[in-house]
Amino acid sequence: MKTNAQKHAAGLPSARKIRRSCSNELYRTAKRMKIYVTKEKMDKAETLYFQKVAQHLLWIVDHKDNRKAQAAWWAENVSEEIAALWEVDRDKLCVAFREAYGG
Repeated sequence: MKTNAQKHAAGLPSARKIRRSCSNELYRTAKRMKIYVTKEKMDKAETLYFQKVAQHLLWIVDHKDNRKAQAAWWAENVSEEIAALWEVDRDKLCVAFREAYGG
């Protein structure tokens, strides 16, 4: 039998929820940068971002209430590859992501 704390404890997010979140965050980032990203590049970036999140899911869930730490993690682990893919400046991408993500 589950205790009251276990009933209300948030579990790990589903793959669908992670994918949608990654997609929305990248869309908001591109919009903040005022750039057009082709569907192919956006899809590749979403796949890359999803894979990185899936690999570090436990850390991300542990820090779910700390957007600043998550934005720093994104800048360190994800931004370089997406900046190369989108052919944009990495520093500007990180600033746009932080503004869009709220960290």
